[in-house]
Amino acid sequence: MGMAMSQANTQAATGDGRSLVHRAMQAVSDHIRAQSMRVGDSLPGEAYFAGQLGVSRAVMREAFGALAALKLIDVGNGRKPRVSAMDGSVMATSLEHGVGTAQITVPEIWDVRRTIELRTAALAAASRTDEEAARICALAQAMADAGEDLRGVTRYDIALHDAIARAGHNALFVQIVSSFGPLMELAVPSAWSTRITEAQRKVVFDQHLAIARAIELRDPAAAQAAMDQHFDASIGDILEGMSQRNGQNAG
Repeated sequence: MGMAMSQANTQAATGDGRSLVHRAMQAVSDHIRAQSMRVGDSLPGEAYFAGQLGVSRAVMREAFGALAALKLIDVGNGRKPRVSAMDGSVMATSLEHGVGTAQITVPEIWDVRRTIELRTAALAAASRTDEEAARICALAQAMADAGEDLRGVTRYDIALHDAIARAGHNALFVQIVSSFGPLMELAVPSAWSTRITEAQRKVVFDQHLAIARAIELRDPAAAQAAMDQHFDASIGDILEGMSQRNGQNAG
């Protein structure tokens, strides 16, 4: 009975219709902004916020846990809670959930990804450092060298697009492109299954090398055009691969 009452109190609505836990989460977020806190800064503990808000430690524990799940704070064992860095995995989880529950489709995601990555390629060509250009070229070559190693191709493909986003020096683009990673782990092998001949696979490698070279040459227009050409081919391959897989499942 006592436990049931405690849970009911934890979820009880405040005057503006929000739960105590939600209000506690908002208070922690407000504190971070008001104090101009940065990544890695230590937050006060549960007792401090519980006293400030007039709520139980249980409410604050639940609020801290929810904020940690959203990657807004880090609550490692034995340490004070700290402000977390942005993490694209939260967005990735939402995308996977959207696809899994038929709220969005893979083609829709790739349409958005195409728009974003044309911009990141142009930004990378304009803003990259020499070290970043070297890494992008190395990853494109490593992808080509992986050849028949599908795991290697997929790994280098994901790393290459991530490196291009980072070379554009826009932190939000980095997080968004990172969020596509888990879906790329499925889509790249699916698309690769449609590239039967060595010549077809060489075209894909050459497209990635062309993007890397344009970035190395600091040519935003060429980088964007090469990325556009890559997506023209890749989206068709992904859709064909999905169609083949669905046909096999239906059989």
